[in-house]
Amino acid sequence: MRTTLGLSFRALLLVGSTLSVAPAFAQVGPPSSEAESTATEDASQADAQGGEDIIVTGTTTRNRPLITASADITLADREAIDRRAPRSTADLLELVPGVFVEGTGGEVSNNYSVRGLQGGGQRFVQLEEDGLPIIYNGGGADFFFSQDLTIDRLEAVKGGSSGVLTVNGAGATINFVSRRLAFDEPEGIARATAYNYGLLRGDFYYSAPLLADKLAFSVGGYLQTSPGVRRNPFNYEGWRLKGALEYRFDDGGFVRLSAKGGDLKTVFYAGQPYALNDGEVGAVAGLDPQFDHIGGSSFARIQAPVSTFVDPDGFREFNFTDGVQIKTAQVRIDFEKPLSDSFEIFGRARYLDLSFDFNGLFPGSGTGNAGLASAVEYLTPGAGSPINGLLTLGQAAFPTATRFGIRSRTSGVVLGSNQVAELNALNGNGFLQQTTLNHDFQEGHDFGLNAGGRWAFESGAIKNSLTFGVLYYDVRRFQNQSATATALNDVRNNSNLYDVVALDANNNVIGSLTDNGLVSYGNWGAGIRERTDESVSLYLNDEIQIGDRLRIDGGIRWEFLDSRFDDGNAAAVNQPVPAGLGGVVRDVGSTFNGTFTTRTDSKDAIAWTVGANYLLTDNLAVYARYADGFQTNNVDPITRVELYEIGARVEYGRLFSGSVTLFQTNFNDQFYNFIDPLDPTRQTAFLADLSTQGVEIDAMVRPTDWLSVNFIGVFQDPTLDNLSLNGVAQPTFDGNRPERTPSQLWTITPTVKLPNGVGEAFVRYKYIGRIFADSGNGVALPGYGVTGVGLTLNLTDRLQLALNADNIFDEIGLTEGNPRQGQTQNADSGFFYARGIVGPTYGGTLTMRF
Repeated sequence: MRTTLGLSFRALLLVGSTLSVAPAFAQVGPPSSEAESTATEDASQADAQGGEDIIVTGTTTRNRPLITASADITLADREAIDRRAPRSTADLLELVPGVFVEGTGGEVSNNYSVRGLQGGGQRFVQLEEDGLPIIYNGGGADFFFSQDLTIDRLEAVKGGSSGVLTVNGAGATINFVSRRLAFDEPEGIARATAYNYGLLRGDFYYSAPLLADKLAFSVGGYLQTSPGVRRNPFNYEGWRLKGALEYRFDDGGFVRLSAKGGDLKTVFYAGQPYALNDGEVGAVAGLDPQFDHIGGSSFARIQAPVSTFVDPDGFREFNFTDGVQIKTAQVRIDFEKPLSDSFEIFGRARYLDLSFDFNGLFPGSGTGNAGLASAVEYLTPGAGSPINGLLTLGQAAFPTATRFGIRSRTSGVVLGSNQVAELNALNGNGFLQQTTLNHDFQEGHDFGLNAGGRWAFESGAIKNSLTFGVLYYDVRRFQNQSATATALNDVRNNSNLYDVVALDANNNVIGSLTDNGLVSYGNWGAGIRERTDESVSLYLNDEIQIGDRLRIDGGIRWEFLDSRFDDGNAAAVNQPVPAGLGGVVRDVGSTFNGTFTTRTDSKDAIAWTVGANYLLTDNLAVYARYADGFQTNNVDPITRVELYEIGARVEYGRLFSGSVTLFQTNFNDQFYNFIDPLDPTRQTAFLADLSTQGVEIDAMVRPTDWLSVNFIGVFQDPTLDNLSLNGVAQPTFDGNRPERTPSQLWTITPTVKLPNGVGEAFVRYKYIGRIFADSGNGVALPGYGVTGVGLTLNLTDRLQLALNADNIFDEIGLTEGNPRQGQTQNADSGFFYARGIVGPTYGGTLTMRF
């Protein structure tokens, strides 16, 4: 590692100085695994008895009641998870107030944001499993984690200690806590799941002691097959498996070995065309926005030309039949050992070997709404044709041609530009569009370690818990996103690809302007790159209790990061297409030339937080928190965030529990790249300041033993300031709302317990307020509400049936516009691209315990 010993020594001096100037530091350091297990058991017992919730995430003090926390913390037990019936990891995040989830991409690669940060990414949110990040960077974690029966609960902390106790999680840490191993008697669960769109899944979990009170094991996972929630001629199969072996020491502590693996295929959804009439979103004729998808047989396997530096034969295959294939293999060790009554050491480490092969369709990418045009416009040379450049090449290649036409690659039917009626009747809408074939392969490793000690001290009215440690990550990620080509297809479910052909006066084909329906190659540049990160953090967290009422928490983390970015260079002169390839496009476009531009960077940053909680009564507490955190971005500049919050938390037996949090969040110098719609081979740099003020509410009311009503929501006012694109100031954007960020989102869930313990029934209503597709606020996507219902029946003491239906009123809801169209968009044509929720889905699970 290139960080010098001098820097490391300065880090030690800083941590040492904090001990002297701030004896009452706060908050977390990832809790020990034993603490997690104990707290999970205690929490479930407390809930059953109507007692206080015990938190694991966001605190280092053992068995700390939630009401005493000085941060915004949310708990969701196994029942809440099952009631949500998640189709993806992102769906589970909707249980956390303040997190906006764009869960319309399928099982993976969904977007989620926190406290007013613009949508379209996963920055500042760290997903963890048992106190360790799933991956260091945070973004893309949902590729490598799926909830199953091995998970007992979800816990989330927003702001506060989140940026201190983990990396790249200053906005929120969402921790999935595993089931406690069975040391007393065997425990088994089996579950079968089926849904109307074709999902079939089998889950299982089994844990048993090998040596009473000493050694136990667990194993769990799932198998599934699904075409995805939208219509699809293909099915995608997959599995994931997790096992653990834990040994408990006689004098306390434990060591646990675990391993995970999986090979999962799934489908990804980008946007598709919608109609806009007087502000009302509707369907384009011939395309059902609730269930249809353009992907299908025509996209099964397509050979895209590419540089021979990428593949020696000059082709790279796009394979929609495999969709997104994710392979994972992980080993992990957790250890904890008390050395005395007041001091213990802990350590946990995991090594993840990962890869995914992403084959996704992106309609309208780069061309935007202008690419959604009538077939007649497409085939008429001139500025009005979205493929005028291709037609110009066609005129030169076939000078005797009378006109152009399209030839279906499915049926072989040819339609000339003079057949206006037939073209306008195509699929009932007459449209053609351009769809980008995004083939993105990534592979690498992600090693993470957290080791340290915890010292508990008590004297008179003062109780203190001090945790310190080191976090270490070694990460490598190679990416091949070359050969990103664009195809010409119609607007319908399971859409058809078309070749553009030159025709004579009788509409006989003279020649083809395209090959395999591809109108351009190398659209997104070279696409070859590799990133490495080596990170060391020193952290210290202290929680002090003074008397029975006051708690003061604080923490600090100093991270040192060495990064490298090898960016593949595009050829100065594009290679010719492979010999024998048809069409008039005679080179492979912007693609890899076999060389790299290397950037290296070493940097360090400090995150810190301080907070306090005061119990006004045994049932009412107030708290306040300040946090200053950051997100690393490989060799790009670190992005910082400030979070202020003040709140109140109430727990009144089983009748009422809840919290209200006022917050102010400053996301300064937010930086990211997006595709330039005018030149898709280039990246546009977005830089802006964002600020958000708002209020979060999390409340549960139980007026009777058989009725409960849960409400979670956030009401916020996010704004942009000092925005620039490629370094050029954009003052007209100041005061706008960040793209894909609602000002309100909330969910209310009444639940009724059926008599004699038969089960329960619930209704869930979720409302998402209006969002904008772009930072220019040119396209507004209306707010929408979705209603779901569920019924759980305890058929026997060991057998349970759960039925669930979502979006029962067939609401159209859009979570994003076209992020590849730029920051100033419009829908003047009455049509636009967006990604939306699906229509009504229903299904259920049958669960057996043994």
